[in-house]
Amino acid sequence: MATAACALETVARTLACRDGVAAAQLKVTSIFVIFVTSVIGILCPVLLARLFQGKPAYDKATLLIKCFAAGVILSTSLVHVLPDAFAALSDCQVASLHPWRDFPFAGLVTLIGALVALLVDVTATSHAGMHGGGDAPEYEPVGTKGEMVVVETETKKLVESRIEMGELGGVERVTLEEDLVRMKQRLVSQVLEIGIIFHSVIIGVTLGMSQNQCTIRPLVAALAFHQIFEGMGLGGCIAQARFSFGTTAYMCFMFAVTTPMGIVLGMILFSATGYDDSSTNALIMEGLLGSFSSGILIYMALVDLIALDFFHNKMMNSISWLKKASFIALVLGSTSMSILAIWA
Repeated sequence: MATAACALETVARTLACRDGVAAAQLKVTSIFVIFVTSVIGILCPVLLARLFQGKPAYDKATLLIKCFAAGVILSTSLVHVLPDAFAALSDCQVASLHPWRDFPFAGLVTLIGALVALLVDVTATSHAGMHGGGDAPEYEPVGTKGEMVVVETETKKLVESRIEMGELGGVERVTLEEDLVRMKQRLVSQVLEIGIIFHSVIIGVTLGMSQNQCTIRPLVAALAFHQIFEGMGLGGCIAQARFSFGTTAYMCFMFAVTTPMGIVLGMILFSATGYDDSSTNALIMEGLLGSFSSGILIYMALVDLIALDFFHNKMMNSISWLKKASFIALVLGSTSMSILAIWA
């Protein structure tokens, strides 16, 4: 009885705004708009980093961009993704069913996402530490002296033990530490992009399946700004990791096309199956995937971006005004992304 009443309420609420033709036109427009804004967002920090590389203020500017990026990613996970996941699994169509009404699955899957990100981080870092001596020549040297970050305790012990054994001299130690730090930065960028891609696919498919023009119209405008800020966040991390040109181009391309591809996929699914984006199964899938990606993004923002820079960055700790400026950049990133939650 409660399920039937819930379904009638949902139909009555959306019937007035459902227009398949108008919704399709808006979605086609959104594909191009979101693609362009995604490209702009992710390329800005990457191009600026390459343009000013080697300049005196390069390291400081890169650090500020990364702090802004951390604020964007943290806000994306806590203000956008996680509340949407809780809302999807708390919808009356889902909450009235067993076992969804018996346990907070959104929180559980978020926890699982964070633990999976930790597992990937620890495994990859341990592998890099154990094989850092052999793998280091495959990576570009850091080349900047002021950007050194204190590496993990295990890595420091590895380097010191190799010095004691006579395998490394002082110069080789610095080079190895820098290469291991760069490997860590690249790992952060790659795992971060995975979490963002999860989120982008969910957004795209949800928008592509929607036939509610009242929802789509403001969502497209909000997503355009959303992609710019999120792109700046990921682009800042990619710029600091200094991937090769091919890898950078590939990561930027994947970010730019993921949401538009999700929209196209959602339109195809709806056209082929008539699948309702407000159905019980769609809400469950949206809630679970959103929770998982939120856990990944929360871990990456707090552990691999904020904690790493604010507590283990020698340049920030040696320059007092830089730490204050970095905190302001973090707050601005969080604020700018949080404001977008008013519309999407």
